[in-house]
Amino acid sequence: MTPKTYDKAQELNLDPLIYGTFAEIGAGQETANYFFRASGTAGLVAKTISAYDMTMSDAIYGRAQRYVSADRLSAMLDHEYSILLERLSAKRGNETTFFSFCNTVRARGWKDHGECHGWLGIRFQMKPGDPPSDIILHVRLLDNRTIDQMETLGVIGVNLIHSAFRYRGHLKKFVESLTDNLAAGRAEVDLLKFSGHGYDFFDNRLCALQLVE
Repeated sequence: MTPKTYDKAQELNLDPLIYGTFAEIGAGQETANYFFRASGTAGLVAKTISAYDMTMSDAIYGRAQRYVSADRLSAMLDHEYSILLERLSAKRGNETTFFSFCNTVRARGWKDHGECHGWLGIRFQMKPGDPPSDIILHVRLLDNRTIDQMETLGVIGVNLIHSAFRYRGHLKKFVESLTDNLAAGRAEVDLLKFSGHGYDFFDNRLCALQLVE
C-alpha cells in the first residue's frame, strides 16, 4: 500500500539521522507545510524560507535572468546547503545526514494564463560526513486552480525528499513514487537528474526512459 503524504512526512520527521532546510519560492511553502502538520517536526526541520520578493531573492541568491529555471534552483541549493553546513556541521555533523530542499515555481496567477511549471531539487548526504548528492526535477503543473497546483507541489516535494532517502538506489521505485497520492493528469514530471556523490557513473538517460514508461 502506498503511504500517504502525511505518513511520509512523519516518517522523515521521526528519523533521527535526517535534518535540513526548506526554501520555496512561487507557490507558498507547501512542502514544508506537510512536515509542520505532521508530528515531530523539530526532528527534521532546521529552517524554512520563502524569499518571494525579487529584490529579497536577489539579495540572498544573487541576480537571475530567469527566476523559474534550473540555474536559479542551483543557486538556491548552493546557498542553503552551504549555510546549513556552516552553522550545524560542527554541532551535529557526525551523526546527521544533512539536506536542503528548494523549489522555484510559476503557479497560476489571478490574471496569468501562461505555462505553470517548477524546478524542485534536493541536495543531501547519503550518510553523515559524505559529500553532497543532488536530485533535481522539472514538473509541469496541469491543474487550473492555484490552490490545486500548490497542493500538487507540496505532495511532489514530500515524495522527492522521501524518495531521496528511501529509494535512491532503486530508480523504478523512485520514479513511480514521485507522483504518489496524486491523481492522473495533475502534473507531469518531464526531467529528472541525479548528480554528485554516489552518482558519478549514473546514466541520466535511464531517468528519461523511466519517466516515459
